[in-house]
Amino acid sequence: MFPAPLYREQLSLILSDVLDDLGVNEQMVMRRRKLMKLYETMGTITMMSTGTNMTFYILGSQIEGTTTKGLKPDIDVLACVNNFNVIQDLSEWEHGKENYLMIQDENTTPGYCFLQLIQSHKPVPVTEIPDDHHISEEKRILHKNAIKRFLPNLPPNIEQNGPSVVKQGQHQGISDKDYVHAYPCKSWPQSASGWLKRQGTGRWPTHQMRKLAAETRCFVVPTGSKVCVYPELEWRISTSLAERFLIFNFNITQIRCYVLLKMILKSSLNPKGEINISSFMIKTILFHCIENTELSIWVDNNLLTCMIFCLQELHSCVQNEQCFHFIISENNLMAGQFTLETNHELSQNISDFIQNDRQLLLRIDTDDLGYRLQVKLNMVPPKVHGSLTSLEISALLYINFAFEVSGNDFVLLQELQNGNLEKMKQSVAELVSLMTYIDSGEERKHTVFKFLAPLAFTTYGSALASSSFGANNQALRKAMDWLSAGLDSDVSSGRLKLASVFYSIGEMEKAAEILRQTEQKYLSHHVLPICSCVARSLPTVSEDIVRYCNEHKEDCIKRITAFCVRFIRLEINCIPRELQYEMFRSTQDDMIHRDPDDVWMDWATVDSLPFLYFLQYKIYGHLQRQQEKHQALNNLIRTTFTDGNLTHRETALNILGQCMEQENRPNDALHYYIYSLKERTRNNAAKIHLCRLLCKCYSNL
Repeated sequence: MFPAPLYREQLSLILSDVLDDLGVNEQMVMRRRKLMKLYETMGTITMMSTGTNMTFYILGSQIEGTTTKGLKPDIDVLACVNNFNVIQDLSEWEHGKENYLMIQDENTTPGYCFLQLIQSHKPVPVTEIPDDHHISEEKRILHKNAIKRFLPNLPPNIEQNGPSVVKQGQHQGISDKDYVHAYPCKSWPQSASGWLKRQGTGRWPTHQMRKLAAETRCFVVPTGSKVCVYPELEWRISTSLAERFLIFNFNITQIRCYVLLKMILKSSLNPKGEINISSFMIKTILFHCIENTELSIWVDNNLLTCMIFCLQELHSCVQNEQCFHFIISENNLMAGQFTLETNHELSQNISDFIQNDRQLLLRIDTDDLGYRLQVKLNMVPPKVHGSLTSLEISALLYINFAFEVSGNDFVLLQELQNGNLEKMKQSVAELVSLMTYIDSGEERKHTVFKFLAPLAFTTYGSALASSSFGANNQALRKAMDWLSAGLDSDVSSGRLKLASVFYSIGEMEKAAEILRQTEQKYLSHHVLPICSCVARSLPTVSEDIVRYCNEHKEDCIKRITAFCVRFIRLEINCIPRELQYEMFRSTQDDMIHRDPDDVWMDWATVDSLPFLYFLQYKIYGHLQRQQEKHQALNNLIRTTFTDGNLTHRETALNILGQCMEQENRPNDALHYYIYSLKERTRNNAAKIHLCRLLCKCYSNL
């Protein structure tokens, strides 16, 4: 490596300090990895409990810890379809799976393959052409890489992007999810076998690291190369888990170098905003640079020198249009990537940055990096209100995880909504079984169980209670046992379901006591409402919540978050009549204006705090505790109009309007229903209430 100018050592330390402030430090990297592995396990369990034999793997910068808020990273999800089996030899054929033989010949691009369909009952090639397949000149039945095989009908919030589909984040501040569906390979690809023996100057990766990397799963992904002859037939061979494993073995300087290179890529290198150089190319170049240098240079006071070295390698790659995959070395990632004009412009941009690294670093606006550097160098005064601190970034990670828990519960309810009680019982049993036997770390299984299972228990308990009305007490006792097992899902939603059941069976004192305890828990902390039903901005996060999240890690979800309360139709007898209208909010005309993700509109969904005060209003009325009843009504009014974090405000307004009818205040009820329609003009039960109220008023004339 070339000698570095003297200023680079000092600037490297300052730059490392700035990246530390942005959350690129060992503690935050490990926190991201832990939470993303929980995402992985939770998504796999959710899919399998709904009968989909799929394993989720989180890839890319979120789980690597190689990102910042300003880089706006997606969550890259590889969804491995386990019913398939990609083999390199017929001896690897498996009975009961859809087997494909990997074909690599003169017609395939290095790093890519064709998939020849093999019979399911014996290891011989198929001769008849099924859908999504093509017969080659060699009479092979080859699988097309059309994404419609996986997702025939893409919802409106799903965008196709090459081999992947992007699901936009439900809330501002929550990452989009980039899904790639893939088939698993039975064994390590032969085209990658040479890498296992290769050894660079830095003796990295070690022999043991290569051995462990080769034990990870490999996949084929439905996409062809840019220079292939048969783009609809090629599948890319992916060693993404091995690459993830290698990054897990980076030191913090190597991680910071990668983050810095991505910031430079975003701000300076790709001309005209086009993505000609991908972050995967940058990652590959970094792998090669680490492999071919002594590990002793990868330290914080050498960060800029390491960065320049990587940029010089990138410059050479662009000029030669050659960037070879780190593991499958025949695969040129830059083949067919650039026009002559783009190549010249990229080369010039990279050269300019190498020659003027200090000045151009000060201009990077991603995460205010340039400004932060100027502050550290005493070039400008600090702003009064700075960017996010590491503690705030950490808290947002846990809040994102809470939304992930809510989202997975949503998927489970979506599966259960059209079933019966017996099917729900089987699904809950399957969920518990998967928590016990899924192939992942014991600690992760326990953590996922701790968050997902209580929500499933309360739903099953409530549905069981709903079906037990008028039946024997034994069935109701079982329902109460399930509801009790789900009380600690979060601050409020499990308890509110139990209180709703007590209200429905006439146990008013018990319901009042549950509500008293819930209100006490809710008011003892700064509680954050969490709901994944509707797209909206992230809830406001106070300093107390930031501190609490960092003190209690993922356990904060149970103590300071309040999930919205969701009732599917199997639970209809366990909710107050006023809320049952929400299950029938959509007219035939409204249905046309619903997205596929709007299945919650067939449920009764309500934010925790308004539901708490509404139940208090109803229960205290039955108990003749008039002062507490009117206090609950005032709390419901205040919360409905002043709480900026409510997701289902139209529902709160609808139940508030019905309270006003019961108070013999029809004019106020009318105003609240109108306010509700302003919140949501379609798919709103307020239309029912307005018609009903106007009819009642007309009848009383």
